[in-house]
Amino acid sequence: MSASPERPPVTRLAPSPTGALHLGNARTFVLNWLLARRRGWRVILRIEDLDTPRTKRGADQQALDDLRWLGVDWDEGPYHQANDLAPYHAALAELAHQGRIYPCTCSRREIELAQSAPHEGDAEPRYPGVCRPKDVSAFTWSPRDATAWRVIVPDEPVTFTDELRGPQSINVQTSVGDFLVATKAQLPAYQLAVVVDDARQGVTDVVRGDDLLDSTARQIWLHRWLTGQDGPRWWHLPLVRGQDGRRLAKRHGDTRLATYRQIGVPARRVLGLIAFWSGLRAAREPCTLQDLLAHLDISQLPGEDIIFTPEDHAWLLGR
Repeated sequence: MSASPERPPVTRLAPSPTGALHLGNARTFVLNWLLARRRGWRVILRIEDLDTPRTKRGADQQALDDLRWLGVDWDEGPYHQANDLAPYHAALAELAHQGRIYPCTCSRREIELAQSAPHEGDAEPRYPGVCRPKDVSAFTWSPRDATAWRVIVPDEPVTFTDELRGPQSINVQTSVGDFLVATKAQLPAYQLAVVVDDARQGVTDVVRGDDLLDSTARQIWLHRWLTGQDGPRWWHLPLVRGQDGRRLAKRHGDTRLATYRQIGVPARRVLGLIAFWSGLRAAREPCTLQDLLAHLDISQLPGEDIIFTPEDHAWLLGR
């Protein structure tokens, strides 16, 4: 999706209130913001709060406070997905009209997995097509239906070029099969919700962690069916990992931004660590977003994952 002559490119910061932002999240949001401000993109702030069983009270405001503490701002929002389900219901009705979705009565665990953005290590088995009917033309979607819905995925690859990772080819049918687009509670699954919002909010550039790279093909299919286009440009960043090589999480200790704030770590030190990780500084040194903005060069970003080390933590604490 490209910007119109009247409207600049648009990106979105999209925290999920299922937990507090940690250093890995911060790196992604900071680099997204730097790219946007360097290239003249507008920034939308969207709270992706449809994963209601896992949503934590106050986590949305905490995310906003953490971003502001770092100096990250936005031009529109914050928008909350859960405030208005009508656009997602309209998209489901359209997919049903096209004969692309069907009701599914498979396990609750598979349905729950579809509510959240998938991440590395999530067990999402390939759906074998148990509920797929021979003829879907008779199905009419309704928000009163107490059933989940899947979309029929063609058995062919989706090809696209990631701005950071280069050419990609992903066959969704081979990897996950017919994926969920709505839960039994008639909440849109993550894959559908982000496509609907990116399309209606005019998002042209999506910057996120590369644990979501495989989701891109699913979202491209939905963009094609709902908008007739392939959707935004994609920028997938390497992840921040613990020393065990796994995606940064609670198992690696308390790396929440709120915790560092509470113990008096300045935002300038967090930004300095992010800059060091991202090849924007040769050493760890305190800095501001404006310092980084003046010297941002996307070609400097390392292609490999980042390891959060004890030395990183000690430096944040000023030791």
